[in-house]
Amino acid sequence: MKSRYALVSIAIVALLSACGVIRGDDEGSKGGVQAPGVTTEPCPSAVDTKKGCIYLGTVSDLTSGPFAALAVPITDAQKAFWARVNKAGGIGGRYEVDVTRYVKDNKYNPEVHRQVYNEIKDQVLGLAQTLGSPTTAAIIGDLKANSIVAAPASWTSAWEFEDVIIETGSNYCVEAMNSVDYAVETYKPKSVMAVHLAGDYGADAAAGAKVAAERNKLTFTNVETPSGATEQGRAITEITKNKPDLVILTTGPADAATIVGQTAAAGYKGRFIGTGPTWNPALLQSPAAPALKALYEQSAPGKPWDADTPGHKAMREALPGVTPNDGYTSGWAWAYPMKAALDKMVSGGDVSRKGLLAAVKTLTSVDYEGMLPPEAGNYADASGASVFRQTLINKVDDKATTGVTIAKDFFVGPTAQAYTFDGPCYTKL
Repeated sequence: MKSRYALVSIAIVALLSACGVIRGDDEGSKGGVQAPGVTTEPCPSAVDTKKGCIYLGTVSDLTSGPFAALAVPITDAQKAFWARVNKAGGIGGRYEVDVTRYVKDNKYNPEVHRQVYNEIKDQVLGLAQTLGSPTTAAIIGDLKANSIVAAPASWTSAWEFEDVIIETGSNYCVEAMNSVDYAVETYKPKSVMAVHLAGDYGADAAAGAKVAAERNKLTFTNVETPSGATEQGRAITEITKNKPDLVILTTGPADAATIVGQTAAAGYKGRFIGTGPTWNPALLQSPAAPALKALYEQSAPGKPWDADTPGHKAMREALPGVTPNDGYTSGWAWAYPMKAALDKMVSGGDVSRKGLLAAVKTLTSVDYEGMLPPEAGNYADASGASVFRQTLINKVDDKATTGVTIAKDFFVGPTAQAYTFDGPCYTKL
């Protein structure tokens, strides 16, 4: 993310970890504790006090980082998701799930992410959310060493090769491949430029754009740009100087608004397709709004807030009164695989970190209640052939609740269809 920027000032409720220690190991221990993050005692806000509690941690960008405008809704949506699960009877009729006690702010900084993760890792069974590709990379070794299953708030292709990560939706590499193929069919470009942040968010998408450009015999150029709306001078110059027909943009929303708005003001008339995290509905209140409407589309791993699926309907009902934001949509969707794995773990009888990881490895599909196809939740097949390859294209629509509507529903372009995943894409850029 996965990174995201707040364009406008957004009130953020401070999410603080409450006190309390739940310790143990996978062999269990005394005092009502069955395993790390699992207790026979009820959750603090239990619906049914006769049920035990499974604690899941959250490490997200909750205050000052570039993706706070999306991360706070992601986190709030997951709280609502698990509250719904608990009201419906919890997990296996034996446990409820708490995602409110162990919530930490990573400020989108890998060192901070590692620090706050270490503060809670002994008290949780797994992570309901670990936000960011480079931030999660900072703890991946420990997650694997301790069999800690984590749901990422990011879509890097690296997660395709990590058993402890239960990703949802296509990775950035696939997303960019499909974007280029869509543009070839729709706009007939002859040249493609990838403008992206450093690291495995931006580089993953740029690598996918490069593969698709080469397959379609298009000229390809690559421009890495730093984060920050005031830091986009070189990117703007490269676009206006080289005039690529298509720009695959992988930045935060504020960066995207600056790049699209200022290149358009300088006379650029090509097309932008921004990776999912480049969009925030607040951009429609920015000076770049006319340029975005004219030149920009958003690629996405899932359908936006307004979509007509049972999952979207349940999400909207569980979040009354919020200002719609597709951070909520992503956060809700990301929770389904963890629920499926917890259900299998409990039914299998091994309620432990190793039991949860074993359950993940048996999942061949996940019921996303229509938000994604079931095959997006295949974690049993370790081969690259199982990588989910469908994405969407959204167009800017100021009448839509979150500022975008679907222009092309779930599809797989020929580049992604034929591509063999044998490692993370960003290593090949």
